[in-house]
Formats: sequence, structure tokens, C-alpha cells
Amino acid sequence: MTARLRPLAVALLALALALPSAAAAQVTPGADRLFGEFASLIRGKRLALVANHSARLADGTHLADALHRYPDAQLRVLFGMEYNVRSNDYSAARDPESTVDRATGLPKHSLYGERHKPTPEMLRDVDVIVFDIQEVGARFYEHVNILGFVMEAAAEQGIRVVVLDRPNPIGGRAVDGFVTDDSALFRFGSYAPIPVVHGMTVGELARFYNGERLLRGGRAAALDVVPMRGWTRATWYDQTGLSWRRPSPNLLTLESLLAYVGTCLFEALNVSEGRGTDRPFEYVGAPWLDAERAAALLNDLRLPGVSFEPVAFTPEQKPYHGRPPELAGERLRGIHLRVTDRDAFAPYRAGVAMVWAVHRLHPERLVWNDAVLDRLVATPRLKAMILAGRRPDEIFAAWRGEVDAFRARSAPYLLYR
Repeated sequence: MTARLRPLAVALLALALALPSAAAAQVTPGADRLFGEFASLIRGKRLALVANHSARLADGTHLADALHRYPDAQLRVLFGMEYNVRSNDYSAARDPESTVDRATGLPKHSLYGERHKPTPEMLRDVDVIVFDIQEVGARFYEHVNILGFVMEAAAEQGIRVVVLDRPNPIGGRAVDGFVTDDSALFRFGSYAPIPVVHGMTVGELARFYNGERLLRGGRAAALDVVPMRGWTRATWYDQTGLSWRRPSPNLLTLESLLAYVGTCLFEALNVSEGRGTDRPFEYVGAPWLDAERAAALLNDLRLPGVSFEPVAFTPEQKPYHGRPPELAGERLRGIHLRVTDRDAFAPYRAGVAMVWAVHRLHPERLVWNDAVLDRLVATPRLKAMILAGRRPDEIFAAWRGEVDAFRARSAPYLLYR
């Protein structure tokens, strides 16, 4: 190496060392492997696709369009979520539960409303159901539960399921929260007995549902999972090299998603969870909240990887909202959940602790929506312990045994280290 080139090489080496090692990580989702090494799973088949706006290939093509153009298979029908297979914009008019996809001319059905399970008529002349949805790592996020309903329908009708795996955006190490009570199974927010923070990918969950005979009726579907390449359990979404597509309209960033895993609990209370701000789910508040005392109570718990700060905010209508957010236009006194170390942070514990703090300070002001809470928690134990005055550490200890049992039960179905 010449003397003239040596300083340049040193500078380039220094730059490489300064960049986070995770920036070099590149993950290939299952969808981008389907048309190559896994094409035999769909070749010559009549297909249904269960997807939403997240089902994109590396070049940005929606999977519905790629499958529709694929000459070696026939895409017959589409199944979407709350809006359709292409959009999650709350400001857009919702499609009817059954309509036609304009781009492909194919029938499409919503699995988000009253019906979560495809009917035999909808799946007529279908050989394979392809499932491709980015989930968020939380049991109450509806899409991992729709997976169960779809697999159930496939098992009943002798149809094969191909799950195209995508990252768990908050990584695959943490497992936390109460496991679904038996009385809450096979529902929209709690199809199977898993903890709130399940630590699995959608492909791993499909294997778990199947292998443990957790589908309703104890059936198993004919299942193939197209795994990712390059993902590990320690990988956060912003380390994958993949574009961020909001899983739902209010999950603006990975930070808001991480907070959501815990503070989504406030959807069941008369407290704003920060929708209508630039930090949804990182802020919670109400006009009557003693924010300073609440933050102090929470910081005294010394939860790892997080601090709590008083904040004032006013929820406003945003372009992606279909209706005004909770307490829109009111000046709220709130708590800012600020993550300081995401690898140490336990989001669901933080959310539970925040509910505990608000209840401890304002039991007479707090209003519980039990129907929503039941969907989010899938057990009466959390509310009962808070009302009984149990401290957060006691609540966390109450689910330790069932989480340990879930880890052992789910281990054989993990695909990644």
C-alpha cells in the first residue's frame, strides 16, 4: 500500500468501526424467497392470499400483484384486515367486508370485522393459503390471532397453509405477561394460550399452533413456513435493513411500537394513550392526572431500561385518523415513557406499572372498559391484582411460572437462534 493510499484506508476503517454493527445486518423475509428456492410450494396451485399493506417484496411490489402475475400459479382470492390488503389508513373509507380488489379484479374479504375465519365458500377451488403479515410481538395484536382462525379453516377444509415469515420487530428474546386463560381462547385478541409478549415470529407461532394442536378442535393444518434469512432473536427491526411500514396507523416508529406493547392497556381506561401526538403510546395522560407524583412513583420502582417524566400534551386530529383521538383538543397532564436501554426494557411490565400508578393515585377517577381490557389481557387476574393493591413486582411474579412453562413448550418450534 502506497503512503498516499494509507491515510484513506485508515479513514475508511475508522468509519466502518464507528458505524453500528447492526447497520450491516440484512434480513430477507420469507416473501422474497417464495418465488425462488420455495417456488414449489405454490407452483401449479390455486392460491388464496391473507395479507395487508406490509406484504411487500424487496422491490416494493405488493405480494398480491406478484402472485397475480406469477405464471405458474393462480391467485383466486384475497383476505385483508381492517381496511384491505393494501392500506391501513384510518382516514380512508373502509371497504365492505366482501368486495373486489381493483388492481387484480379478484374478490377480497375482510377478516377483521364480525368474521375472522374464511368460510368454505370463500375458499372454494383453493389449494394453498399464503399468509404474509408483519406482526408486532404482542398477543393482542389481532393478526397473530387471525393466523389461528385461518389455519383452523384450512385444517377443516384440507387446504395447505404457507406462512411467509417476517421479523418480530421487538426481537425474539423477551417473553412476558400472563398466558391466556382457558376461558379466553379462540378469540380475536387471544386465539391461543400464549403470553402477551410471546417472543416468536409469525412462522414460529404457526408451527407452535400446529405442533401443540392448539387450533380449535385439536386439528392440525398442512403447514409450510418459508423462513427468513439473516434474522436472529437479538435483531431489532431497525437492524434488519428492511423499510419501516407502520403495522397500524398510530405505530409511527419502532419506538412507538415498543411502548405500545405496554401502554396499549390504556385503551381500556379513560386515559389517553398518546394518539393524536407525535409520540403515540409513549405518552399517556388525562386532565386530572397528577403527572409529577405518577412519574415519581414509577421511577421509584427502578424498572430497567426506562425512565418516566411528566409531560403536557394535547391530542389532535391527524391525517391518518378516521375519527378524533381520545380527549382530542384537551390539554392533558401526562407521563412520558422514555426508553433508555431497549435491550433491558420490559414494555409490558412498564405498561402494567403505569396502570398501577394511575390507579394508586386516582382510583376514584379511573374508569375501566372491561370488554376492551378482556381483549387486551385475556384474564381477570391483572385488574383483580391492581384493585387489591398488589405492587407491580407482585404482579410480575404472578406470571413467572406460566411464562417459564411457555418457553419450554414453545422451544421446539423456534426457527432462529
